[in-house]
Amino acid sequence: MKYPKEYLDEIKLRLKVSQVVGKSVKLKKRGKEFVGLSPFSNEKTPSFTVNDEKGFYHCFSSAEHGNIFDFLMKIKNYKFGEAVRALAADAGMPPFRFTKQDEEKENRWKIYKNILEKYTSFCHDELITEKYPEALEYLYRRKITKKEIIFFKIGIVSDKKDFYEILKKEFNEKQIISSGIYYFDEKKKKYVDRFRNRIIFPVRSLNGSVLAIGGRALLKTTFAKYINSPETEFYKKGNNLYNINAAKEFRNKSEEAFIVEGYMDVVNLHKFGIPNVVANLGTAMTERQLDLVWNFFKKPIICLDGDNSGKKAAIRAAEKLFPLMKPDFNIYFLTLPENLDPDAYINQNGKEAFIKIAENKIEIQDFLWDSYYQEVDRNNPHSLTIFEKKIKSICKDVKDRTLAKYFLDNFMRRINELTPSINFKKNNFSNFKVMTNPLQQTKDINKKRSKFEEKELKELSILYLIINNLDFFRKKVELIPDINFSNKLFRELKQELINFLLSDKLTDIKILKSEHIDKKFNTLINFINMNAPVKIITNNKKEDEIIIIFNEIVSEIKRVDLRKQIESLEDKVSLNLDESLYSELLSLRNQLKSG
Repeated sequence: MKYPKEYLDEIKLRLKVSQVVGKSVKLKKRGKEFVGLSPFSNEKTPSFTVNDEKGFYHCFSSAEHGNIFDFLMKIKNYKFGEAVRALAADAGMPPFRFTKQDEEKENRWKIYKNILEKYTSFCHDELITEKYPEALEYLYRRKITKKEIIFFKIGIVSDKKDFYEILKKEFNEKQIISSGIYYFDEKKKKYVDRFRNRIIFPVRSLNGSVLAIGGRALLKTTFAKYINSPETEFYKKGNNLYNINAAKEFRNKSEEAFIVEGYMDVVNLHKFGIPNVVANLGTAMTERQLDLVWNFFKKPIICLDGDNSGKKAAIRAAEKLFPLMKPDFNIYFLTLPENLDPDAYINQNGKEAFIKIAENKIEIQDFLWDSYYQEVDRNNPHSLTIFEKKIKSICKDVKDRTLAKYFLDNFMRRINELTPSINFKKNNFSNFKVMTNPLQQTKDINKKRSKFEEKELKELSILYLIINNLDFFRKKVELIPDINFSNKLFRELKQELINFLLSDKLTDIKILKSEHIDKKFNTLINFINMNAPVKIITNNKKEDEIIIIFNEIVSEIKRVDLRKQIESLEDKVSLNLDESLYSELLSLRNQLKSG
């Protein structure tokens, strides 16, 4: 017997080819693909490629080609059924057993999705043919365009038409009721459409089949503004995300996805060109939903409303999800301005403003720390004790024990910064001064630094050393010209510094200040003095120590350049297996090892 096509498709949607192949082959990212040494032949230069977007692997040395099922069959000598069962388990899906019950369930699923597809298509046609202008007017007021109405297949359910009677011509009563669209009204003694007088949003599975429906009331008098399909045999709220079927197509372009609360949030962000957005269907984020989004995006951003209820919901979500954290995945939180949801914010301010504010996202552990810290009285031992116990408790719940250890280490280091007096000897107490909000200062500095690449941060350190040790570098100015700065402004400042050091007029100046050189460098010099990573280790250092630090950073910059050359050459080698290119690659690798 054959496996249902949708069952196999869902396995392939949940598991990336690189995820499956990566367990047997060491892969390295190259553009849109991964490359590695072929598991099918003995080779020294990688000719084996994996393309997640297209869903296959290809080996140029052996001509082997296939999908995730083919890979397990060839590498582990599995039969097709064994490969399917193994991959279904990896994907978190129940095994398909080919029992009579499984066959019956498969038939029920076909009927279920058929009913929902007919219903949502009918409601969509009712809307776009403008039979109900008040529904379109409402959507237009909410800034929803016709393009989005068609993309999301938004519809209208009128109380004037009873689609139940149409469905009865093709399906029996039990089949129709199992869809969750209708319920029995005891007063009227008939089946009633639960979505009547509502705008509806079809909720789709990974492969695009309609699983459920969300409805938004058109009339203010209608009970409950939003309602969703009840849970059915095939729909569990905590297992699905609205728009995941479309958002997943963006997975090869970004590791980030926005998780919002409502259907309107998703539709409007999509309208502004942000397709990597999903909604959690009105439930608190579940482990299954997190696994689902992590399967496509390693860095989801939970974006909740800026009001008090939104903030409280965000804290609850963070506490629930923190124990599930994994080393290779992350969760971020984004808090919008007061009383604005993503829908309202992006419509008022536009895409660029939304992307800009998204830069303020913070990691889950920092979000929890900040949330708890707001309640702390630093002068009250009881308050600090409760805070520390709460921090230790959430770390204790993290399932990955190694990650839990490092989370706790990080938190305890911060707590020690809150109470620095415990690290001082008694005779130092009288000289102790409390730093003003050191955590916020550190966070601000790290946020600024995160915008720079690894090499640029090292270049900042080189410039910092020169600016703050002018006497020494006047004697060693020959060390500076050969340093290869990647940033144009850094290069210009380097030349300005060389000119300054060679000048006879300013020999009495030991530390450079902004008024000493071209005004265009003022902001950069101030930034360097505030943010250079080397700053914290160079205070009170002697000249011989400064030169050691300087030379080490220069060597690190050279190693960064060398690694980039190697990566570039590896890309060329993977496309063109040329002997001379490969020899050059080996030479660069040897330089890196010896360097």
